[in-house]
Amino acid sequence: MHIPTADTDTLELLPFREALEKSGQRGDYDAARWLYVPDFYTEYRYILGTRGEKPLICIGVNPSTAAPDALDPTLQSVQRIALSNGYDSFIMFNLYPQRATAPDDMEKTCNAYLHAENCKAFEYALNLSETGNTPAVWAAWGAIIEKRRYLFECVGDMVKIGQKYGVNWFTAGK
Repeated sequence: MHIPTADTDTLELLPFREALEKSGQRGDYDAARWLYVPDFYTEYRYILGTRGEKPLICIGVNPSTAAPDALDPTLQSVQRIALSNGYDSFIMFNLYPQRATAPDDMEKTCNAYLHAENCKAFEYALNLSETGNTPAVWAAWGAIIEKRRYLFECVGDMVKIGQKYGVNWFTAGK
C-alpha cells in the first residue's frame, strides 16, 4: 500500500523532461525494455510501461506501487490486454500522477505544476507510436474519477492533447 506522506506542493518534483532524461541510468531494471519515469520509487509517477512501436496507452486515475518487473494485478491485466489485442507494448499513464493506492488518500486539490508536467508526459507517450500508427488510448479510470473534482479537468486536458494527435479512444464497460 501507499499512503502519501505529504501534499505534492511540499515535495521537490522532477519536471517530466528531467525525469525522462535520467530514466534508466540506475541499472536495476532493463531500460531497453521498460519506460519508468521517474525511475525510482517516489510520491508520484508519470509513466510506467514497456517499450515498443505500437503501444496501448492506458489511463487510470493515479499510480500504484508497481515498478518494472514488479507489476501489480492492474498492470498485469493492462499488459495482457495490450498484447492480446495486437499491441506490442503498453504504457500506464494516469490522470493525476500522485501515488495513493486508495483514491480517498489523494490530495484534495490539484497541484497545477504536477498536472502540467503530467500533461507533458502524456504528450510524450502519444509520440511513441510508430509513424503512421494512430495512438490508441484506453480510458480506464471508471467511477473513481468522481473521488476528486479536479480529475474531470485533468481528463479535459488529456482530451485536448489527444485531439492534436487524432487519438483512437477505447473504453471497456460503461
